[in-house]
Amino acid sequence: MGIRITFPGGRTKALTLSYDDGRDFDRKLVQIFNDHGLKGTFHLNAGMLNSPIKVAFEELRTLYAGHEVACHGFTHPFLERLPRTEVMREVWQDRELLEKYVSYPVTGMSYPYGSSDDAVVEILRNCGIEYCRTTVSTRTFSLPNDLLLWHPTCHHRDMMEFIPGFLNYRFGLGVFYVWGHSYEFGNAGNWDDMERFADQVAGKENVWYATNIELARYIKAFRALVTSADGRRAYNPSAVTVWITSPNGALPVAPGTVVEI
Repeated sequence: MGIRITFPGGRTKALTLSYDDGRDFDRKLVQIFNDHGLKGTFHLNAGMLNSPIKVAFEELRTLYAGHEVACHGFTHPFLERLPRTEVMREVWQDRELLEKYVSYPVTGMSYPYGSSDDAVVEILRNCGIEYCRTTVSTRTFSLPNDLLLWHPTCHHRDMMEFIPGFLNYRFGLGVFYVWGHSYEFGNAGNWDDMERFADQVAGKENVWYATNIELARYIKAFRALVTSADGRRAYNPSAVTVWITSPNGALPVAPGTVVEI
């Protein structure tokens, strides 16, 4: 049969959530995630924070603890409409200022307005961005072909319809990726939608609840796994533990080690 990949702990499904703009409504959304054991990524425009309707720099580390802070462009422009040097400035200034308030390099991103072109993608790569989310819904649970053009499953307005298919998914690894803006719940007064969603997807033994960067790094790590010709040995050259199948169940392959099944 050869070596097959699982998510950490032998899980075959992953759920990740992604919210843009850093509005004050993030505070309530984070609380819902925390209450249900979900993980989110919050894409922020560092040049637009600290206003009355945005989160404050001083709360980034505590508010988003256990989640991920990521880039969204310093001033939220259409990146492909800028001079190329200004694209780099938008990304670099966003990273630099956000990193002053969190305890890790900020290397995730989502495209402002979901908009990009080939040149923008290459600039992001050169700025150290590891993944970037679009707004193009796949309506599937597929893994991204290109992490710098990572298409989500759906916007949160459609998330409920995908729950049965996700929980019953049986076709290898499946990723349910939901995106949106917290202010959409605040403006519409429909926080119950997220509460219901969280109630139905939380606490599942076969689901890995991950931030965007955790998932992106895991995908990169398992794609870099080196296997023997007979499909019985795996070498992990990455810095992330990768889990594989074995006759005795899921087996971790630690960084820099060889495992035989």
